[in-house]
Amino acid sequence: NDAGECLYIGIARNREGFSELNAFLTNFSMKRKALPLLPPVFSNCWIIFPRLVKPIEQFRENEFLGIRREHIARLFRHPIRAYSHKLVALSPVTFRDDKDYQVHLHLRAIDKNKLLTHLLPKEAGSKDDKMQAAALVEEPYLVYPDIINNTYKLLDSSSINLTKGLTVNRLHFTGSMEGDYALLEKLAQSGCQRRYGELTAARDRMRQEMKVIRTHRFCAYFLITWDIVRYARSAGYHHVGRGSGANSIVAYCLGISDVDPLELNLYFERFINPHRTSPPDFDIDFSWDERDDITDYIFKRYGQQYVALLATYNTFQRKAAIRELGKVYGLPKGEIDKLVIKQEQGAPHQHELEPTIMYYAERLLDKPNHLSIHAGGVLISEEPLSYHTACMLMPKGFPVTHFDMHHAESLGFHKFDVLSQRGLGHIKDAVSLIRQRHKQDVDIHDIKLLKNDPQSIALLRSAKCLGCFYIESPAMRG
Repeated sequence: NDAGECLYIGIARNREGFSELNAFLTNFSMKRKALPLLPPVFSNCWIIFPRLVKPIEQFRENEFLGIRREHIARLFRHPIRAYSHKLVALSPVTFRDDKDYQVHLHLRAIDKNKLLTHLLPKEAGSKDDKMQAAALVEEPYLVYPDIINNTYKLLDSSSINLTKGLTVNRLHFTGSMEGDYALLEKLAQSGCQRRYGELTAARDRMRQEMKVIRTHRFCAYFLITWDIVRYARSAGYHHVGRGSGANSIVAYCLGISDVDPLELNLYFERFINPHRTSPPDFDIDFSWDERDDITDYIFKRYGQQYVALLATYNTFQRKAAIRELGKVYGLPKGEIDKLVIKQEQGAPHQHELEPTIMYYAERLLDKPNHLSIHAGGVLISEEPLSYHTACMLMPKGFPVTHFDMHHAESLGFHKFDVLSQRGLGHIKDAVSLIRQRHKQDVDIHDIKLLKNDPQSIALLRSAKCLGCFYIESPAMRG
């Protein structure tokens, strides 16, 4: 709970139980509510209470009381012995060894924003909550073999097989693979006619790509991206499709990208090929003030249970670790600033607490600090996301997964990158101002006009492209 106390432990008996626990955690995060003191009824989970929160005769079939080793002596004369079938061994693992235990205490003090000396015992794990050999864990319970037997029965009855592979993603847009292919083929053909007219080379390339897309079962991925772009256009939003997805003539025909892969001799195999292990990737840019509405559309279109933003792990870096540890030891801001500066300069230690703070700062380096939101990754799953992860509500109002893009990729998820850039907002403002002042409508998707404009060409040749996203970096201007 918010106080740092363990209310109960849930152990999934199977995949359904894993989903139940994840949905339970997600629900309370989304409602911004504290976990209840007593859990709901779970059909596929074991629940272990670390303390007697209700009469043991009221325990449900799947509920047990965990007995820690330091509490075994109390059982000798305790009436609870009559319910030995409801007792299991409780030996949680929070850290590896005694050194990690000290790191754990510092992290708990940082989290609670307290001095290390003010940290309450209930706000941290016990010193015994470390990895130990099975024989050492069992030894204190040997006088009560029922407890050991109950514990092994519980553990042996629990097994989870998580689904991996591209099937974790939303499989269909229309409801079937055949329907998806038929719709994608129609959109690609009509788009090819609009973009190229009767150009044979374009039609041949489009057909070749369609075969590969169908073979790799990426029709739904293209259609969902097309649907997102279609909504954006209906709302009057500008977008730019880029990344390796711009190598696809099908994406060009669907209006996902305005980059002509035939004219620029771009290879589709860079986007999708039999040897590529990572999922395909469309990067779609929107204006900074329009992206949240696009994201909201995706959540409402495909369902809150099936959509989440990808998390990214913010890790402790040396400066931040020193500052947080300085607070834990009660140093004033001025002293902490001196420690940070001295560390950057490599100056010798002077403050008596400096060696201790530097030691723990090194132990915290690159360790997870808190969850944040990935730059634009959105997942859309076939099954409810609770079968894969719990989700956490972020201040922005959207939930994020508990895993990052690397874990998502290893599970088989392909993300939809819904990105934002301020440059598109400036273009939108420019189009609006031109319409107001000169009574002219400018189509920024008319790429042919742009490419043949002498003034634009002259500006690019002279590298005068500051403020133009993607081509304003020193390397590109060079």
